[in-house]
Amino acid sequence: MSDPALTKAQTQILAAREGVPVIKSFFDPPTFTVTYVVHDAQTRRAAVIDSVMTYDPASGRTNVASADPVIAYVEAEGLTVDWHLETHAHADHLSAAPYLQQKLGGKIAIGAHICEVQHMFGKLFNVGAEFPRDGSDFDHLWADGDSFAIGTLSVTVLHVPGHTPACVAYVIGDAVFVGDTMFMPDYGTARADFPGGDARTLFRSMRRLLELPPETRLFLCHDYLPAGRDHYVWETTVANQRRANIHAHDGITEDEFVAMREARDRTLDMPRLILPSVQVNMRAGHLPVAEDNGVAYLKIPVNQL
Repeated sequence: MSDPALTKAQTQILAAREGVPVIKSFFDPPTFTVTYVVHDAQTRRAAVIDSVMTYDPASGRTNVASADPVIAYVEAEGLTVDWHLETHAHADHLSAAPYLQQKLGGKIAIGAHICEVQHMFGKLFNVGAEFPRDGSDFDHLWADGDSFAIGTLSVTVLHVPGHTPACVAYVIGDAVFVGDTMFMPDYGTARADFPGGDARTLFRSMRRLLELPPETRLFLCHDYLPAGRDHYVWETTVANQRRANIHAHDGITEDEFVAMREARDRTLDMPRLILPSVQVNMRAGHLPVAEDNGVAYLKIPVNQL
């Protein structure tokens, strides 16, 4: 079956022999999340991918301990941030994109299927008309196969649903930022039991990514340090995933994967921060509108997840 977006990404990766992106990672231990600053060495134009706003659920307080190092790096390197890119509406951390945008400029963008997430979770949180659910909280929505540039670096967007309906991967030069679609080979793959998730769809999205050239570098959104490894890692390759991913290596059939993933997901607890994270991240990282006392509130739906 013809896949023009994937063909575009494959061509881009094979052509990226010079001018590969400069990539700096920032690991947030409480949420096991990796934020990336990706820039073009020639023009110093940059994008921030999957930023983290620290949140304490006991006190309801946010802080910028994980975001400020990103700002310090951007300023020290003399970079201009054009984009704050989200791979999906995260369920394990709050996005720092609005804070970073205020400090660094740039536009906040996510996949166009965020509207599906907004409708599902808008209903769960019983939000009112002040929440439009049309993606307009974000500055830009990406469709599958969309292209843009970070300086001289070519970028192709691939829609990779399954973990959530809105997941996208960003192919930047010769590197791919896959979000939660897959993890390191010794940890496997993302769960698919959130509202709108689907294990069969996830398998097909992963196999789509694994059709990219074998040497393609994959940068992951998380690492959870599985048994047998004593250091965090978040970079691998297509070849490594195809050979060694414990859930999805070559030879695993779609039905086998779905049976494994659905059985495993039934044993998993909900992420600690899913309720605050989703209702903030579906708003592009903004808190809900403050009420008449000037205070913003996050809702906790009881017995729903």
